[in-house]
Amino acid sequence: MSFAGAIRSAPSSIADRAVAGAKRAGQALEPVRVFWARVALPLVAPGIAVITRVLRVVTPFGWVLLSASVVAWIVGQRLGWHEFTALAVVGFVMLAAAVPFVLGRSVYSIDLGLAESRVVVGERAVGRVTVTNAFRRPLLPARIELPVGRGLAAFHLPRLAPGAIHEDLFSIPTGRRMVLRVGPVRSVRGDALGLCRLEVAWTAAVDLYVHPRTVRLENASSGFLRDLEGLPTKDLANDDVAFHALREYVPGDDLRNVHWRSSARTAKIMVRQFEETRRSHLAIVLSRNPADYADAEQFELAVSVCGSLGVQALLEEKQLTIRAQELSLPTNSPRRLLDGLSAVEQQDSRDGLVQLARHVGNTVPNASIVVLLFGGTVAPAAIRAAAMLIPHGVRVIAVSCVPGEALARRAIGDTTVLTVGDLAELPLGIRRVTE
Repeated sequence: MSFAGAIRSAPSSIADRAVAGAKRAGQALEPVRVFWARVALPLVAPGIAVITRVLRVVTPFGWVLLSASVVAWIVGQRLGWHEFTALAVVGFVMLAAAVPFVLGRSVYSIDLGLAESRVVVGERAVGRVTVTNAFRRPLLPARIELPVGRGLAAFHLPRLAPGAIHEDLFSIPTGRRMVLRVGPVRSVRGDALGLCRLEVAWTAAVDLYVHPRTVRLENASSGFLRDLEGLPTKDLANDDVAFHALREYVPGDDLRNVHWRSSARTAKIMVRQFEETRRSHLAIVLSRNPADYADAEQFELAVSVCGSLGVQALLEEKQLTIRAQELSLPTNSPRRLLDGLSAVEQQDSRDGLVQLARHVGNTVPNASIVVLLFGGTVAPAAIRAAAMLIPHGVRVIAVSCVPGEALARRAIGDTTVLTVGDLAELPLGIRRVTE
């Protein structure tokens, strides 16, 4: 081998030796790994779990007191300052006195129940926490905590004899539309100074849906959504509901559509031709862009209008689609729809009403009616631009939601614009639109 060849092969030989060395090291450590996994870890795992539980019950205030006591002890011993030593002793005694409050085991059977998991804005949700002593010995008093959204409800649990039951009732005010997480219920034991705290969760969390306010439109929507046999279009089909005309038979036509009387009269096989029909399909466009609303009240009114129209369409078994910026709401049932609307929030977005209308026009081209929902800051030019992006032949109704405004109807081009200032006036507004 030449000198140049030896130089080129040197790096590869070094790498091979490194790999071989690593393999030998791994083989040498294999017995250690097996011993740790099969022998050592099962022995030390319980101790590690105990230490973890002990460290977990010390609160941040307890750790601060422990650290301060250790520092005071060191300073007192090094400098001979007995005052610091006395402070350290007091701190250690306080920590030792807090430990018994978290010792022992509590066995509770706790049930969390809500009278209704779905309420309307303004209604109070009522619930119950039932605690049963499932231990064979009496249990000392404790504190029961119930997280409710970002808040916290606390109950005092008295001393319970074996099998004893304690029940607490609570109510949750619902001042705004939301999905509220209730629970889990947890028992808390600790000392009065808050140095140690033992929490145990006993139940799973449940969701409370606070639905938006809605109104029924059963009498107002008859001309707005009713379509028993479909809306005839200009597109011709070989099989549908709306009859159009007769034409001469061509190979491939369904013989069930042959009109035998006309065939006998003309001596030619004539078949029926139909107009395609479009089933009622309501598409609701709900803008979530804060720029389309002057305040939060306008957005809440728009959500309520959306829920009212959507629920009525589902009750009448019409096809329904609801779109918002980066959001498609469930339309399987009125309950699922209102559950989805409970969680709808405004979201900063570059897409306003016009961009949202373009998206609906592209993704829901078979809609028969499109309702645009927005606040009082949307200009007439934007309404006109949004309506022009909806496919031709689809009826467009724009609803401006401005609390306090008088009910009004006007037209911008071929688009009907309805101003709604109170949800209770929506049925009357829908009747005006269908006149």
